Amino acid sequence: MSDIKIPPGRVTPWHQTNWDWRAAGNFIGGGTGTGLLFFATLAAGSVDNYRIMALVALACIGVGLTCVWAEIGRPFRAINVYFHPQTSWMTREAIVAAPLFLCALAAVWFGGGLFVGTAALLGVLFLYCQGRILHAAKGIPAWREPKIVSLILATGFVEGAGLATMLAALLPGAGPRWLAAVLLGALILRRLAWTVYFKALEKSGLPKKAMEVLRPFGAKFEMLGQLAPEILIVIGIFYGAVLPGLTFVAGLVALAAGWWLKYTIVARAAYNQGYALPSLPVRGQGEVMPGVKPGWTK
Repeated sequence: MSDIKIPPGRVTPWHQTNWDWRAAGNFIGGGTGTGLLFFATLAAGSVDNYRIMALVALACIGVGLTCVWAEIGRPFRAINVYFHPQTSWMTREAIVAAPLFLCALAAVWFGGGLFVGTAALLGVLFLYCQGRILHAAKGIPAWREPKIVSLILATGFVEGAGLATMLAALLPGAGPRWLAAVLLGALILRRLAWTVYFKALEKSGLPKKAMEVLRPFGAKFEMLGQLAPEILIVIGIFYGAVLPGLTFVAGLVALAAGWWLKYTIVARAAYNQGYALPSLPVRGQGEVMPGVKPGWTK
């Protein structure tokens, strides 16, 4: 469809302003916290280390939820978020958050048992709800792409594995040697999820201004946020005894790249779809003209 028949204005896609850095903060904190809660179950070398990791994870989730609470125009009416579980993934996220915190705090208190695994599984469910929240926002083409759900899951696991790697290097005792390999595997999965997501956007079309954000970001993200930590991990596997800080740096870069990715998608590439006409109507018996979709790549 041609975009030259209609002059630019409020017909072309424009950047939404309802969700800003605070909304991105919810996805950042929630993804990092739930990912860390999952890997704390596997990577903590002792009960005390698990307790520290789990508390850091809950702090991340709590900060994320505080960000979205601060974004609400009437924050003291936040209780209304619980009233639409049949239609709203944000409601489902909020419903999962309560037992998630309770189970995680119980796991910290008792230092193990059934609560540890339950908290990790609830964290994965919370992360899935976050991906579905974006997918349900049908007015934002960069969010409504179905592949965004797997991307949110993948980057949440990378952020959690990255932070777990960093904490394992700082806490007493030796962290499991396989944790770096797990982080590498998570990075590879995130690279695949990003590639599939971006190719789907290219195929279906995207507002030009959103593509102007995502295309240059993607090139930098793949080099700095993906390739760099992958190389650091591989070097760390072979030379970790000489350079033990390599995996720590790799975890830090992988974590920061996940935050960068979410902020870019949620806050910067959030252009709505604008308006389009499948065909241009004519008066009388004139020929129907092709439709227009102004401001789009396709």
